[in-house]
Amino acid sequence: MRKLFLFASAFSAAVFAANQLSSGWLPWFALAFGGLFALCAALWRTAKKPIGVFGAPNRLRAALLFCGAVFGFLWMWGYTLLFYAPAEQLIGKTETVSATVLNYSETTTYGFKALVRVSWGDARIQTLFYGDSTEQTLEPGDELTLTAAFVSAKQSHGESVTWYTAKGIFLIAYQSGTLSVQKPEHLPLWTLPAVTMERLEDSISLLFSGTCGALVQAVVTGNLDGLTDADTTALSRTGLIHTVSVSGMHVSFLVGVLTLLLGRRRRRTALLCIPLILFFMAAAGNTPSIMRAAFMQILLLIAPLLRREYDPPTGLAFVLMLVLLQNPFAANHVSLQLSFASVAGILLFSQRIYDALEEKLISKAQTLPRRLANGGLRVLISSLSASLGAMVFTTPIVAFYFQSVSLVAPLSNLLTLWALSLLFLGGLLAAVLGLLWLPLGIAAALPVSLAGAYLEVIIPLLSRFSFASVSMESFYDRAWLVFLYAILLLWLILGRARPLIPLCMAAVTLCLCLALTRISMTNPSLTVSVLDVGQGESIALLSGGNTALVDCGGNGLTDAGDVAANYIQNLGTSTLNVLILTHFHTDHANGVEELFQRLTVENVILPQTEEDSDLKEDILALCGEEGTTITYLSENMTLPFGDSTLTLYAPLGTGETNEEGLSILCTSGDYDVLMTGDMGSDVEARLIKYDHLPDIELLVAGHHGSRYSTSDALLDAVKPEVAVISVGYNSYGHPSEETLARLESRGIAIYRTDLMGTVTIQAG
Repeated sequence: MRKLFLFASAFSAAVFAANQLSSGWLPWFALAFGGLFALCAALWRTAKKPIGVFGAPNRLRAALLFCGAVFGFLWMWGYTLLFYAPAEQLIGKTETVSATVLNYSETTTYGFKALVRVSWGDARIQTLFYGDSTEQTLEPGDELTLTAAFVSAKQSHGESVTWYTAKGIFLIAYQSGTLSVQKPEHLPLWTLPAVTMERLEDSISLLFSGTCGALVQAVVTGNLDGLTDADTTALSRTGLIHTVSVSGMHVSFLVGVLTLLLGRRRRRTALLCIPLILFFMAAAGNTPSIMRAAFMQILLLIAPLLRREYDPPTGLAFVLMLVLLQNPFAANHVSLQLSFASVAGILLFSQRIYDALEEKLISKAQTLPRRLANGGLRVLISSLSASLGAMVFTTPIVAFYFQSVSLVAPLSNLLTLWALSLLFLGGLLAAVLGLLWLPLGIAAALPVSLAGAYLEVIIPLLSRFSFASVSMESFYDRAWLVFLYAILLLWLILGRARPLIPLCMAAVTLCLCLALTRISMTNPSLTVSVLDVGQGESIALLSGGNTALVDCGGNGLTDAGDVAANYIQNLGTSTLNVLILTHFHTDHANGVEELFQRLTVENVILPQTEEDSDLKEDILALCGEEGTTITYLSENMTLPFGDSTLTLYAPLGTGETNEEGLSILCTSGDYDVLMTGDMGSDVEARLIKYDHLPDIELLVAGHHGSRYSTSDALLDAVKPEVAVISVGYNSYGHPSEETLARLESRGIAIYRTDLMGTVTIQAG
């Protein structure tokens, strides 16, 4: 009986559940499960005969489960009272406190940020501190006296977030007074991991450059700052983003190399490897994924010394409990969920997949060529089975959090894991040698650079496939995912015979769902989708197989260019026929660069304005590099657009960029859509006067619902039935109460992207 497995699993399940509950409920849940535990324990000790299937072993199992749940709920409750409640006392206050810097500061747009431990009474609270000096540099061990305004780390941009508390950060502090820095005479011992990682990063920066350097930095240290949005998107779409999160792969490689060097003496290997693993874990920032990998490797090393057999399921459950004991809020960390889910999938399925593939593909012939071929096949089968096993439980998590599933992940892992392994081991070795003697590090970096050059080509190439990653925003794609797991469950229940049948069913239904998604979006004569890009605007238009995009900018967590490209590529195409930019503000155009990275943009239409800006110059340079046709609109223009027509109105105002923007009317039969960008009410009046607007069915509200746009005059002139407001969290008060009142008073249906996500409306 796996007693530790039962207790640890129940403890972790209770902590996960407790994270979704108010802290006031936790003692009551602990009391309820405590009663069940007492009942099972009493029956186990006193009842001599089985009660149905509830014999003594099952009563013990139930008692262990209920006991683990009790401790889980109590631990979450106690941790909140002991460690989080003191932080709540500082929320909303401006105080002068002392703090210790935990890691090197990073430069931000307006100053710097640093992770610090704030001393407040008897409490020590991990806090993310934002300073207002662009010249200030902080190092681990620095003692600070600072005046700051404290806010909760559970809120960001008006929304509840969990990623800070999942990392043990309970407060965000913004400097609002003087900052005094006291450097230590000698660096404390606890700063050594952070200092070592900083030195490694500096060494990597000297040895590698460009995208290769950013990849080596990410793979070796977990620092993603050097990766561009395009790099991160490509890694995500190909299912390789986990490789740049320091985790199990890195620890396994490290221990494997050390074991190879140290030989088969288990005691010596364990004594040398365990401190190194703990040091590497601290240097990598003690993230949940690295803690999982480190603790599992330590258990694997210790088990033979204690003359115990290592049990992977028990080890996984015990390590999860250890991580949650350190910080129960880590249950909300996506990397923790993905890390443990991937290992669980590997434990349950990878060996079975490997055995099945080996039986089908490995020849029993013993000739030398056949043995060599079998060896190569086994390497490929091992990589493929590990990837497929890891995906079993991680795919639903990725679909839930990121609304996408990588279809090309098994292939991309096969093609890149060898290079990524070389990047980690070779990059780490080169960085260490570079610290000792730079020429030696440069020599060691050469083969690593070749692997990096290969990855620079293969990863973007794989990510450019239209269906490299499938968005889960479509009903049909979500239905396919549910169906996939239903047939997997049935296959497991029915004895796992003939795996080719469920595989073919999954492939056929995937193709069907992708086709249905495309048909549902392109079959109507016109589809208008106001994309959720945060505070910004991006409107996708589909008609007769043609695609257009009006604006591409926003401040959402996902780059506006990625949002638009995901939408277009989910239709099975990587071509955008026309991009129309109403004006050159970042909230309408800062996603254009990423859009060009992902799609082939055939035509760009821009307002003819005298004002120059860096963003405008960047867009023109992109068009030149890609051979995109540029049209400057100085007078009204009508374009055929599939089954519809696009009428583009030239700028009617002068002065501010908002007033010099384009407006667009899309007409499909008797259905009209008007998009005015950030046009103000005075320019709206000119649009009404000079351009003879028809009655319309759909209005994309101007300037994100600003009080100065979507005027009474415009609404009375065009009489829309539906209005969509593209808006996100902002400090401008968008959408204004006045605008909402004007729309509601006329009975116009209102849709908002901040409340509803992407809004899609179809005509015909």
